Amino acid sequence: MSRIRFNALQETLHRSPKNVIQKEKRSTLFGQNVFNKYAMQQYLTRAAYESVMNAIEHGTKIDRKIADQVAVSMKDWAMSKGATHYTHWFQPLTGATAEKHDAFFESINGSLAMEKFDGEQLVQQEPGASSFPNGGIRNTFEARGYTAWDPSSPAFIYETTLCIPTIFVSYTGEALDNKTPLLRALQAIDTHATAVCKYFDKNANKVIATLGWEQEFFLIDDALALSRPDLQLTGKTLLGHSPAKGQQLDDHYFGTIPARAMSFMQDLEQECMLLGIPVKTRHNEVAPNQFEVAPIFEEANLAVDHNSLLMDVMQKVSRRHQFKVLFDEKPFAGINGSGKHNNWSLSSDSGTNLLSPGKTPMKNLQFLTFFINTIKAVNTYEELLRASISSASNERRLGKNEAPPAIMSVFVGSQLSAVLDELENVTKGKLSPEEKTDLKLNIIGKIPEILLDNTDRNRTSPFAFTGNKFEFRAVGASANCAIPMTVLNTIVAKQLKEFKREVDFLIDEKGLKKDEAVFNILREYIKESKNIRFDGDGYGESWKKEAKKRGLSNNTTTPDALKVKVSKEVVALFEEMEVMNSIEVTARYEVDLATYAKKMQIEAGVIADIARNHVVPTAVIYQNTLLENTKNLKEIFGNDYKNIAKEQIELIMNISNHITQINALVVKMEAEKSKANSQVLFKSAETYSQKIQPFFDQIREHCDQLETMVDDNLWPLTKYRELLFIK
Repeated sequence: MSRIRFNALQETLHRSPKNVIQKEKRSTLFGQNVFNKYAMQQYLTRAAYESVMNAIEHGTKIDRKIADQVAVSMKDWAMSKGATHYTHWFQPLTGATAEKHDAFFESINGSLAMEKFDGEQLVQQEPGASSFPNGGIRNTFEARGYTAWDPSSPAFIYETTLCIPTIFVSYTGEALDNKTPLLRALQAIDTHATAVCKYFDKNANKVIATLGWEQEFFLIDDALALSRPDLQLTGKTLLGHSPAKGQQLDDHYFGTIPARAMSFMQDLEQECMLLGIPVKTRHNEVAPNQFEVAPIFEEANLAVDHNSLLMDVMQKVSRRHQFKVLFDEKPFAGINGSGKHNNWSLSSDSGTNLLSPGKTPMKNLQFLTFFINTIKAVNTYEELLRASISSASNERRLGKNEAPPAIMSVFVGSQLSAVLDELENVTKGKLSPEEKTDLKLNIIGKIPEILLDNTDRNRTSPFAFTGNKFEFRAVGASANCAIPMTVLNTIVAKQLKEFKREVDFLIDEKGLKKDEAVFNILREYIKESKNIRFDGDGYGESWKKEAKKRGLSNNTTTPDALKVKVSKEVVALFEEMEVMNSIEVTARYEVDLATYAKKMQIEAGVIADIARNHVVPTAVIYQNTLLENTKNLKEIFGNDYKNIAKEQIELIMNISNHITQINALVVKMEAEKSKANSQVLFKSAETYSQKIQPFFDQIREHCDQLETMVDDNLWPLTKYRELLFIK
């Protein structure tokens, strides 16, 4: 074993868990560092509190005087908890979060000082807009961009800094972040879902989208991770021979959480409680060193913020426990990757889950309306939904026996499929006005028999109905949930808008009763969206052939998947729903392509560096040892040495072959890389996908073979068997 690996392992083995003793109840800790309703009631005047609540619930504007009052109260609250700085916390198109800290401290005439924070500092700041990915919206010489306070997501304190969730827009008004389009999409779903909801509940005034994410991740000892350049620079291993024992015994999933990991999780959960992140579930995942945490459902905007914050907190807490946390979707070959299932539903302001079957036929008709419209939306925009979860790392996870395939489909289960089939086949042709409503409602009344867990789960389905919600399983672990949630809420809002238009037409122009009109349109939607419904094995080759017959896309590469984002239909969709204009849509497409190409570029550079500067020199050293051994055997045994040293000679030849192949492949890869770097954006991304990425596996194969041949005492890279099992 090399000295680097030995030292890293020694450091790891001598670590003991840092037990986190929680003396207070979680309910007591929850939200202590959040400027939530309770804190606002304590610190704000009645007028200021009502103004902020109106902004949160109804989108009304907060005037400047009230903003000043809120700012002073927020500062006093934050300072009472030890905060010294404030920041506008936002989510640029990097997919991560960003923050610039300013002190409350102000100097007056160079001799006096005070703590100050006013409405202007609360409401708006000006970070540089050209330094973040912007898809051409901002040039280098056009640096101005603004962050603006989002009152609907409460401010919080983390590590002595008051963090104010904000949107991020350019000087000319275009969104430069992931939060702004999400807020617009949530407004669209509220508007159009509420309009449809009034068919069934005239008192409904608001519909909110809810989200419950499930965050998967790997924990790797940081000393071991530091010995791997690929883990440090790319967040994944680019080389490494699979260990004899991986996940094949299924002994890690839901097993006893290792002591060090448990200590990390306890610390993490305590931080989450203070920050108001309602984490409820923790467990071992399928792969060694893989885990999951999941919260209680929340309003989608807040849930997205909490997931982004959680990922930040996990990075910081992991360092306290000498771990490196990995969010990459496929950090290790040969074992499961990590996803982030997005569980999505709709709720009215009366507290009704619109995707939960009720106890009466009329409630079931409401459920069917939102259920079938969601399926119809996915059927119409399946390619866009696929694009929303596209990335270099998720591309490697999809369809690899631990994640859904790249083909979008909807799983509803056998019982609901039977209900939909029965509703579709009530009569032949379209319903006529004279048909009685009772017939339809009697059929619909069967739905209460379907219990929440009366439908099996389908792990191969990218978009599955699971009792009272849809689970978007294809989202990757490193993704910002805002991106798929923006798309999903937009397409469902568009579909509900179209549904209401068609229903109103039948009522106003054809004289149908409301229930008849609703049922008529739903029955047609069931027919039109049958292609997207699939309850079978998504991994099978037969499904690929069947999906092609059905006209479903199968965009396995990121560049191919992203193309739909700038199609006329998609641009028109986002503009009609007032979620993004054509400039904003195009910018995100260019950012996504550029990010993909740059990540491939980095990985190509790292794998070339490790192969040439770590693997090959080590192989040569070991080869020289074998040559010296063979030479000594020849001196002792003369011409008989060939039989005695047969294995050594064969090993020398194999090592030489692998070294030759590695060097040749790296040269070819770098030549293609030079071409890609000189091409226009899409062509460059396509070249990286089609011409350069295949070299990764080829180079890896030879390096991993050398790992099995070279003396373990010489091998410089920490091996999978050492990385994947926490001590």
